[in-house]
Amino acid sequence: MAVYTDVTDEELHAFVAQYDIGSVLAFKGIAEGVENSNFLLHTDAGYYILTLYEKRVNPAELPYFIGLMQHLAAAGISCPTPLASRDGDTLGRLAGRPAAICTFLDGMSVRRAKAAHCHQLGRAMAEMHLAGADFAMHRKNALTVDGWRPLFELSRPRADEVCHGLAAELERELALLEAQWPRDLPAGEIHADLFTDNVFFLGEELSGIIDFYFACTDFFAYDVAICLNAWCFETDDSFNVTKARALLKGYTSVRPFTTAEFEALPLLARGSALRFHLTRLYDWLSVPEGALVTPKDPMEYLKKLRFHRGVTSTRDYGLTLGDIEA
Repeated sequence: MAVYTDVTDEELHAFVAQYDIGSVLAFKGIAEGVENSNFLLHTDAGYYILTLYEKRVNPAELPYFIGLMQHLAAAGISCPTPLASRDGDTLGRLAGRPAAICTFLDGMSVRRAKAAHCHQLGRAMAEMHLAGADFAMHRKNALTVDGWRPLFELSRPRADEVCHGLAAELERELALLEAQWPRDLPAGEIHADLFTDNVFFLGEELSGIIDFYFACTDFFAYDVAICLNAWCFETDDSFNVTKARALLKGYTSVRPFTTAEFEALPLLARGSALRFHLTRLYDWLSVPEGALVTPKDPMEYLKKLRFHRGVTSTRDYGLTLGDIEA
């Protein structure tokens, strides 16, 4: 369960009393998520999500995350909306941690995405990118190409314990990506963590996007590349072109790609695979035995990285710009 900080009844009631949401009826931890402590809060006024921001979150960046969610919600994007207390504050302190209460979104994540889900995700992602265009704040992506080598160095000494020759393989991959990473693609506010568990559906309809705590300012196409990795591979590690085409068609139906963006997708997908492999590798080697959070297997994203390494152009995915814009 991803609850790192206990909250006493007295602390909870005192915190909730600062908001116009009635009295607490029920309160329980949420297992999903690995960065923060999340709770489902039920009051007289309805259901909410209470989040305590843990040590891995920089408190100085919280106004960006909170502000972005408010901005997107005001623009019509279905995402959690942070509530303001009677004093007008969207951030408070609870049990020694920064904390916020957000609206609750109905829906469930899909266990196995279909092409129709991917198409709706693409549309919603493009709408989110456009809605954030006039957001005044920006946040550097700490987990893009210039942040990967420091992350790799933390795991380099033990990398070969996970896979023989892994350290040398990752060194070669880093050198190539550092040399070839694009510098001038269209950019703005992106989610940067749109895995299936962060997208909700009601039946077959997308009902909302959650967990904006990796959001940052970066290439729009990099957000798309993250989704190609997270949504378009099957359990046997094969790449599903039908899902990829649906995702990209959904996206470009709202925000067309530039030619440079489309041609950069293989490299961006390769970098995305490396980014998630490195964070998973670090967690795999660092989480102590008996910890309540089970680290994710880094080999899943190493396999995706190796797949993308064999792709020389987006056409090798079975896709052309005409396919997704038709």
